[in-house]
Amino acid sequence: MDEVTERQDSLEPWAHLWQPPGLPPRWVLWNAQPDTMVFDMELNIPACVDDTLRPEVLRRMRAAGVPETDDYPGRRCS
Repeated sequence: MDEVTERQDSLEPWAHLWQPPGLPPRWVLWNAQPDTMVFDMELNIPACVDDTLRPEVLRRMRAAGVPETDDYPGRRCS
């Protein structure tokens, strides 16, 4: 198996993240310094994305038009 095919296979669990965003979007890119996180607006938590794959996941999400913010995108905890 070549590296490109291997990488595609390892990205498959996160493919739902770079689908065109709905209204309101479920996924937001949160630029929380020093890292950018994928934030799940429905569950109100950062999504777990493998650190080695994060750059490619973020690239694909940005290409799909997922919203991005520097401000905390979630709801306040009760």
